[in-house]
Amino acid sequence: MSDEVAHASAKDVKIGRYMLIDGVPCKVIDIETSSPGKHGSAKMRITGIGIFDGQKKTLLQPSHGDIEVPIITKKKTQVVSISGDNVQLMDSETYAVFELPIPDELKGRLAAGAEVEVIEAMDRKAVSRILSG
Repeated sequence: MSDEVAHASAKDVKIGRYMLIDGVPCKVIDIETSSPGKHGSAKMRITGIGIFDGQKKTLLQPSHGDIEVPIITKKKTQVVSISGDNVQLMDSETYAVFELPIPDELKGRLAAGAEVEVIEAMDRKAVSRILSG
């Protein structure tokens, strides 16, 4: 798992980036920073949405603390077929075929032959967006 995660400082986090919250890869949607107090350091409240489960997660920690950032790869794939709530995809580079659930925001918009982007992190995959078709 050490090769699937990088480390960064919490103060370097920006909205739209990815980080691990409770061991789940999340996309950061909100950051609140409190000013340092008399005896303490500045605290950050980072809110993210899980990229695989869609659940909202929150992390509270000092701004000088370290966070874990998942190593995310993006691949172009082609839709082979659609059956119910799942889509069968073929990797454009390796021609490997695999099946993934269709995200709620893409239901009804996918068609056979369309090109979609798949994100992969920590041995999990998810369809992220439609590229063409």
